[in-house]
Amino acid sequence: MSGHHIDVSKTSGGIPVVVDNIPDSESAAYMIGVATGSRDETEDIFGLSHLLEHTVFRETKTMDSYQMAKEIEGAGGELNAFTGREMTAFYGITIKETADVARRIVGDIVANPLINDKATKLEKKIVLQELNMIKNEPERYIHDLFETVLWRGHELAQDEGGDPKLVAKMTHKDLRKYYEEKYLIPNLSVYAVGSVDLDETVAWAEETLDSMSGGKRNVRKVPHTPEAKYEFVKNDSDHYQVAMGFPSYSSSNPDRMAMSMMSAVLGSGTSSRLFNDVREKKALVYSIFTSIAQNSDASSTTVYMSCTKENVEVAMQTTSEVIGKFLKEGLEKGELDRAKRLIKGANVRAMESTDNRLYRLGVNHMLNGSTETLEQRLAKIDTVTEDDVMRVAEDLLKFDRMNVVVLGKTCRPLKEYDMNKLSF
Repeated sequence: MSGHHIDVSKTSGGIPVVVDNIPDSESAAYMIGVATGSRDETEDIFGLSHLLEHTVFRETKTMDSYQMAKEIEGAGGELNAFTGREMTAFYGITIKETADVARRIVGDIVANPLINDKATKLEKKIVLQELNMIKNEPERYIHDLFETVLWRGHELAQDEGGDPKLVAKMTHKDLRKYYEEKYLIPNLSVYAVGSVDLDETVAWAEETLDSMSGGKRNVRKVPHTPEAKYEFVKNDSDHYQVAMGFPSYSSSNPDRMAMSMMSAVLGSGTSSRLFNDVREKKALVYSIFTSIAQNSDASSTTVYMSCTKENVEVAMQTTSEVIGKFLKEGLEKGELDRAKRLIKGANVRAMESTDNRLYRLGVNHMLNGSTETLEQRLAKIDTVTEDDVMRVAEDLLKFDRMNVVVLGKTCRPLKEYDMNKLSF
């Protein structure tokens, strides 16, 4: 990996092309990113970005979904896509000798979708099932709920799936209108990872996408700093999900790495403070961990846990005590070094996977223009000091900004819970 670099160029039409060539790689991966997502939707089209992402796979001017599947799988690969709050992306991964198949199909999906009435009706049925499924997976649903509560009153509160009632009413004309407004330069970017070549990727992007001009970037407003809030959400699951978190830094903030180290110390891995104090010592939860949900202009640092009803209050209280002790006493000897190595290991392992590497490249570049290599990221981890971590902790872990969401069966004590019991 020594001397590794990421190449950046542009097509004649101005589309950014970012290429991460991996020597001796046996795979090739290509992604087209579109700088639009759920935070860019208005109230009447909440969920449209996600539905459109599904629908463009149905049929293009040259092939239908079955033909796409046969070709990509016959090339030893796979197709996929995702919708986020700030971007939508389409990608294909194959073995290196059939890379042209991945490029051709991904380009066709983005540049030539039919978006007709039949395809839209079929995909609506699938998307509505997906949205229902998420609500029946509480350990997944709690993440969406927390972001909705934390960013209440701002577009970041709009989760990727959208409102099922609105999705059910959407037509192919709605999708086509959105596509023709958003899927244009300067909202398009191209990413390639593995056995890939910069000039070849630029040439493909120019031929496929350069005619898609005339768009404009979404205008976004920076979210407010939310005040503390507690919310109970009814769910039929016997197991309760809890989220306790704080608004955090933007993707370009220089303290973002120190924030990651803070999060790791508190709740990454089985040697973390929260896992040890809440799970191992008291057996209050089945799982507990911290997570950072990153956006271009804000993020959240959150503790997630799952437990039975009788343990919810004491688990939350113990969590707040762990946070308070951390703020009061600081880091233990060797604790930051362990967290650094844990995060380094996670980064190294992730970069050994072509699809993980492609995802990180696309998301990081789309959020803040970053083309940071693994070596550069590891070097940044090394520069974080104990003073950095504690300075960031004091800045972020404030009770008057903590938001708490509990998801589970109706329970009056939890529904009427006094959040001041968690002060630290």
